[in-house]
Amino acid sequence: MTALPTDETEAATALGGLATEIAHHNRLYHADDAPEISDAEYDALVRRNAAIEQAFPALVREDSPSRSVGAAPAGHLAKVAHARPMMSLDNAFVDDDVVEFVARVRRFLKLAEDTPVALTAEPKIDGLSCSLRYERGVLVQALTRGDGQVGEDVTANVATIADIPQRLPADAPAVFEIRGEVYMAKADFAALNARLLADAEDPATARQFANPRNAAAGSLRQKDASVTAARPLRFLMHGWGETAALPGETQTEIVDAIRGWGLLVAEGFARVDGIDAALAVYRDIEARRADLAFDIDGVVYKVDRLDWQARLGQVAKAPRWAIAHKFPAERAQTTLERIDIQVGRTGKLTPVARLAPVTVGGVVVTNATLHNADEIARLGVWPGDRVVLQRAGDVIPQIVENLSRDDARGAWPFPTHCAECGSTAERAVGEVDWRCSGGLICPAQRVERLRHFVSRHALDIDGLGITNIEAFYRDGLVATPADIFRLTEEALLARERWAAISAANLIAAIDAKRAPPLDRFLFALGIRHVGEITARDIARRWRSWAALRTMLDAAVAARDEMLRAIGESDDKLLARTAKALAAIVETPGVGPEVALSLVDFFAEAHNREAVDDLLGQVTPADVVHETRASDVSGKTLVFTGALETLSRDEAKAQAEALGARVAGSVSAKTDLVIAGPGAGSKLKKAADLGIAVIDEAAWNELVAATA
Repeated sequence: MTALPTDETEAATALGGLATEIAHHNRLYHADDAPEISDAEYDALVRRNAAIEQAFPALVREDSPSRSVGAAPAGHLAKVAHARPMMSLDNAFVDDDVVEFVARVRRFLKLAEDTPVALTAEPKIDGLSCSLRYERGVLVQALTRGDGQVGEDVTANVATIADIPQRLPADAPAVFEIRGEVYMAKADFAALNARLLADAEDPATARQFANPRNAAAGSLRQKDASVTAARPLRFLMHGWGETAALPGETQTEIVDAIRGWGLLVAEGFARVDGIDAALAVYRDIEARRADLAFDIDGVVYKVDRLDWQARLGQVAKAPRWAIAHKFPAERAQTTLERIDIQVGRTGKLTPVARLAPVTVGGVVVTNATLHNADEIARLGVWPGDRVVLQRAGDVIPQIVENLSRDDARGAWPFPTHCAECGSTAERAVGEVDWRCSGGLICPAQRVERLRHFVSRHALDIDGLGITNIEAFYRDGLVATPADIFRLTEEALLARERWAAISAANLIAAIDAKRAPPLDRFLFALGIRHVGEITARDIARRWRSWAALRTMLDAAVAARDEMLRAIGESDDKLLARTAKALAAIVETPGVGPEVALSLVDFFAEAHNREAVDDLLGQVTPADVVHETRASDVSGKTLVFTGALETLSRDEAKAQAEALGARVAGSVSAKTDLVIAGPGAGSKLKKAADLGIAVIDEAAWNELVAATA
């Protein structure tokens, strides 16, 4: 995992990006059945999000991936709320994670070390989650998981699956929801793809499913149930939802009862006593994985006793009484044919290996990520080398070993310029990634930068969301921030589905932002490391665009002179240059890394031209920052827990108006903590450090007293 952010501004930016990226991949996987990254890469994104949230708990977002399950259903099927949420599972990747899972169960239940903790273990089927609702023994509704709260109604489609009985025995409870996975067996998947190929008029354009999971999901979510009926779908149960009664007191007893009703359970389901026995089941299933009729990606452990499950409860999206132990990645050998460089939306240059096609875990792989220049050097790969691939999911795997390594030839030469725009590629001190310095003019970065430019905490242009930004860019209406302000009603009315009112409203919203506050203007430029708080601090220090630009021009000249004198390859002297630039920027809270990023941005001629073009359309307003003397003037505050009468932004603004500084974490430098419901580790740390704590009501009284 790459290094965690070191300050709350960088952390907030990282969490925002992760929330967007993970939601995107959730939608592709759960709603569109078309993932574009591997399970391992997705898991890495989720783990990084969790690590940043743990380090900066005050910055946990409302749309945090840690609070959501799957993706909201979309499309032609009816949306229905689940009677009980369909939860996700936390993951274990090594044996120690399983040991810690059982230890957490013991701690939570306050069990003695010698108290047995029985578990169930079963294969984790790689299919589409589905809930079957039976009332008085009759199947009345079938729902996909969706986002865990709302699923899609696939009742008619499920009726075509032979493994799913339409009726339960007379002794079944009056209401019982059976939950499990709809899947497609490996042999059936291969036969389906062969049939689709044979039936196609043109084999070159024949539709082929990438893997059994996608085939199952696409088949179940058909509008026409007859299409589903023609697909070889199957079902394995693994749990239950709402029930009128439970036919047992343990997980094992309930599973046995459901199996007695005619439902199938995955081969390998077992009750085990203790960690060693659970891991033995894991090893056995892992060894037989390739021979199983269906795809699996791990083993699920559950606490067997239902009374303990009830006491353990759940966290935001997962039960405390279950965990998924993922399998290590599968591997294969192939030839590296060439290395391409992709430019990401933030300018990151990512090398991608183009491979001779190879089948890994039933999927034909032609691409693999190489991460960065250092990874290429570590592996010593060059085009033509024989390499070992590792795969844990459906799409892009990773090269883990080079079988043709020749240290004498040196590292493959990483590009020094962006392939998209020709701008210089730069790497900051202490970082591993090279980035395009083209910024506002790089085609690969423009859409994301334009989206950031109009976002809520930047210029906040109402009605100009990602859909319109992408459409305007695609059709050549908008390429730079300045182009947004050159839009006309006539141009909008010439487009499909644009009416006079909507066109007038958007132009009015754009015109309303022609004099943005200096800090929002600076933040909107999307300069790396310059988040909201940093932009605010810089704006308050220099107070006007004219003064800020004069300083930046001087800093750029100083940077260029120092780099000519020392050479860009000397990291120690480059770090000294960054420190000198921080002295020129002369803003509290802005260190060498941020100063270098800020000055590098304006050192790039393309960026200066884009900013100057923008300044022909907008005039940043000078900073007028007034504070009132108060009991918290000059002090550092931390807000934690839920605020019931204020948004977090409003509370922060109130504190700053009273002359206080708001921090994201509690430390010895914190003077006051304002704690709302749900405050956790920060409140405890404040107590440990003897820091004063007040509630939201007391804070509101303090604010009112200084009004």
